[in-house]
Amino acid sequence: MIKEAKFFEKLAGGKVKCFLCRHNCIIKEGSKGICGVRKNEGGTLYTLVYDYPVAVNVDPIEKKPLYHFLPGSRALSIATVGCNFSCKFCQNYDISQAPREGEIFGENVPRETVVALAERYRCESISYTYTEPTIFYEYAYDIAVLAKSKGIKNNFVTNGYIEEAPLKEIAPYLDAANIDLKSFRKGFYSKIVGARLDQVLESIILYFKLGIWIELTTLIIPGYNDGEEELRDIAKFIKNELAEYVPWHVSRFYPNYKMRNVLPTPEKEIKRAREIGLEEGLLYVYTGNIRSEEGDSTFCPSCKRRVIARSGFWVTENKVSDGTCSYCGARIHGIF
Repeated sequence: MIKEAKFFEKLAGGKVKCFLCRHNCIIKEGSKGICGVRKNEGGTLYTLVYDYPVAVNVDPIEKKPLYHFLPGSRALSIATVGCNFSCKFCQNYDISQAPREGEIFGENVPRETVVALAERYRCESISYTYTEPTIFYEYAYDIAVLAKSKGIKNNFVTNGYIEEAPLKEIAPYLDAANIDLKSFRKGFYSKIVGARLDQVLESIILYFKLGIWIELTTLIIPGYNDGEEELRDIAKFIKNELAEYVPWHVSRFYPNYKMRNVLPTPEKEIKRAREIGLEEGLLYVYTGNIRSEEGDSTFCPSCKRRVIARSGFWVTENKVSDGTCSYCGARIHGIF
């Protein structure tokens, strides 16, 4: 469970500086970083969750959500406790925020067992998800390397706060990522999340430049990040800084954690957010946490016919063949 961490340097006075995520925590002897799972012991930084997941499940890949990465396949999902964000609306706060209260729990599952489970349940990928994969980087990295050698792909479901060096190190083994772009306003990130917007944007761009297939998700929270101007800003960022083919998932908010007093997002606002993305020139925009035939489906950018139909997290029809539309032969972007 305790293993020397990667990406830190020793400082004077027994302190260490962590370079795993963009918080760059300076941690004194006997203390932990913001994530709560990396501890300075004797002037050396250790990860406290290596081989110690709190959740191991088999999920449809669409649940991540990843709609253009091996659609219809299964992913072995794994997580440890801890997170480097403190989102007031977190749906998994009982495990993501537990280390902030001094709780680290899970069960021993070595990387070899994780990969063996993926093989046993015929999972085409391993998904590092539920909390934040960056904070259990050493465990994720070692699993990913072994999985790749067995022909199993890897994907992150992440808040996009990883530093440049660790992302570049894991990039050869990381095939895809769904990255939260929680808002396009600095104030939202500082007050609601505990992070910096510009750092998230830099990380998203780096993922893209490294050739990792990415999809972005924005949880639409009434009164916080649901303004049309902000939604258009997100869509423009995706198109201009990344590419028009990067999928954008706009999801419905439900009250949770420290935001139980905020009402759920009206379904019409989620559908309008999808329309805004399409109006700004994005090719693939999806709705989440609502049932919508159009919002769940993938349409060919060329002939406009539906090529992947979904019911919830399940693919019911797939007309994509070798990454092309079966009707007109146009490219459907992604990993198929």
